[in-house]
Amino acid sequence: MKNKNTIRKIESLIELLVMAIAYYLVWKYMIFDRAYFFPFLGRGKYVLMGIYFILMLVVIHLCEGFKYGILKIADVLFSQWIGIIIVNMVTYLQLCLMANAMISVKPLLLLTLGDFVISGICVYIFFAIYERHSKASKLLMVYGNKESVGLKLKMDTRADSYNIKKIVSIDEGEDVIFKMLDDFDGLVISDVSAEQRNDLLKHCYMHNIETYITPKISDVIIAGGEGIHQFDTPLVMINTTGLTPEQAFVKRFFDIVLSLIAIVLAAIPMLIIAIAIKLEDHGPVLYKQARVTKDGKVFDILKFRSMVVDAEQRPTTDDDDRITKVGHAIRGIRFDELPQLFNILKGEMSIVGPRPERTEHVEKYTAAIPEFEFRSKVKGGLTGFAQIYGKYNTSAYDKIKLDLMYIENYSFLLDLKLILMTVRVLFKRESTEGFDKIVTADEILEELESGKSAEERN
Repeated sequence: MKNKNTIRKIESLIELLVMAIAYYLVWKYMIFDRAYFFPFLGRGKYVLMGIYFILMLVVIHLCEGFKYGILKIADVLFSQWIGIIIVNMVTYLQLCLMANAMISVKPLLLLTLGDFVISGICVYIFFAIYERHSKASKLLMVYGNKESVGLKLKMDTRADSYNIKKIVSIDEGEDVIFKMLDDFDGLVISDVSAEQRNDLLKHCYMHNIETYITPKISDVIIAGGEGIHQFDTPLVMINTTGLTPEQAFVKRFFDIVLSLIAIVLAAIPMLIIAIAIKLEDHGPVLYKQARVTKDGKVFDILKFRSMVVDAEQRPTTDDDDRITKVGHAIRGIRFDELPQLFNILKGEMSIVGPRPERTEHVEKYTAAIPEFEFRSKVKGGLTGFAQIYGKYNTSAYDKIKLDLMYIENYSFLLDLKLILMTVRVLFKRESTEGFDKIVTADEILEELESGKSAEERN
């Protein structure tokens, strides 16, 4: 299907318009009271619809709820439902302020349920359209380092969008690859030298061939640069200091405000968890561990203790016998991380940022990948780009690139987006998933040579 982005935008506007009409009907027939809302009886009602429309657009967009045919249907639905709940809560407070009174919450609850139904119907229809009229692009993958063909495994998990039919080494030569491209819809370039990659990219650009590239760390840094247009030669200025002073101030201000609000809201759950931990084995409630944050500073990260006292330091598995009964409950919903709100309030962490690593891990990763130190341009965070878009089995090198994407593209809206998306991730287990078995690069190449498909392998 061509013009997917345009079609996706039209579908988004249709869904938002239906939701805005539903809001108007609820407001007119269930909320409207002449004593409170008389000024909005005329054209004012369209202003209310417009505000509701814009709020839905912004919040659902930040939650990535309009990615029909890109994300999985469950992810799109859940993202939209998070946005709907947030917008309807804000709308209720808005109406209370307008009325200067606490109005009944029942109409907004009914509106929320109605929005859920509208969302479910629209998402189902839009995904059905994609499944019926679109097919996965037939792709050729060119690799440099043989181990980089592991990217195929990840793209095979979305066989509805990507269909890598052949893998070829860059050593085969550019002329051979250019001829191969005649039989494919697009090209995937994985871990190829900069010079060879540029030749491939220019060829694809000239011939309108869909192209996917795994960026190098330098690419991520350049992408976050600022264009300088003072001369007739384009320049890109790279910020090498992390956040600007004003960005750091705004970020710290909202860290304090949001952490205080979260501490108040989570006070009772934290008290219940603390009592439960103490009653189970009478051990300490909190667990401290040295972690590294901005500029290499070390601090003690706080967690609710979820394992037996003095548990041996080795990787934890889901069925680890060292995890306590309370630990199993709080780890499943990530409530063991709640005490880190106090680390944020103290300024040792931020709400959003690279995950602060243990000191020994930083030393190990930095020795193997010197660029790992780039993550220390900002404070470690409770949630972040790599925590949301990465998985348990994501390589350290890819996590660095994800963290740098956050650092180089930082904005308050990006922080807000990542906070909203964290809610979705909390209810997913994919972020901790690994491959059922380790598949080597040689095995992948052998399967392609034998004609074995991704479905047959899985």
